[in-house]
Amino acid sequence: MVIGLIIGVEREYRSKPAGLRTLMLVSVGSCIFTMLSVKIGINNPDRLAANIITGIGFLGAGAIFKDDNRVSGLTTATTIWVCAALGMSVGSGYIFLAFAGAAAVLCVLSLLVFAEHYIDTRSGTRGYRIVCVFTHNTLEYYEKIFNDVHLEVSRGTQTVEAQNITGHWKLTGSKASHDKLITILLNDPAIKELDF
Repeated sequence: MVIGLIIGVEREYRSKPAGLRTLMLVSVGSCIFTMLSVKIGINNPDRLAANIITGIGFLGAGAIFKDDNRVSGLTTATTIWVCAALGMSVGSGYIFLAFAGAAAVLCVLSLLVFAEHYIDTRSGTRGYRIVCVFTHNTLEYYEKIFNDVHLEVSRGTQTVEAQNITGHWKLTGSKASHDKLITILLNDPAIKELDF
C-alpha cells in the first residue's frame, strides 16, 4: 500500500486518470496474488503471478486514449504496469527491490518532466488543419510560410470541396516557431478554419 501510495500521490498531483487509489489497489492486488501464488501453487508457483501481467495489461489499455494525431495515457498505463511489478516484488519477499524500484519510478515521473519539457520546447510535432479558398498555389504558399518560421513540413491529406481546400500538415520545430506560425495564421484573412 505504501509503494502504491508513494507513486499514486505523484500521479494524483498531476491529475492523471490512474491516481492514488488505483495505484494503491494495483500494488496491493499484485502483492496478494503473488503471495497466493507462492502459497497455493507449491509445484508451480508462477501460475497465478504470471496472470497478473495479463490482467494489468487490460487495466493499462483502458488508460490509453487517442485524440486526432496524439496518443495520451501511455505513461499512466506504464505506471500501472510498474506498480504491479513492485507489488509482486513485495509479495515475493523482495522488499528492498520494491522500494528501490518505487524511488526509481518517482525519479522518472517527477524529475524527468523537466527534461521532457525542455525537449518539447526545442522540437515538437503538431498537426495543423487549414480551410481556405482554393487556388493553384495555396499549398505552396502555406508551406513557404511554414519553412520561413523554420518548421519541418510533412504534408498530409488535402481535400477540395467546391471552392475550398482543406489541408492537413504535421509540422516539427521549436515552441517559438509554432507560436510564431500560429500568430501569422490567426491574422491571415484567407483562412476560414484553423485547427492546431
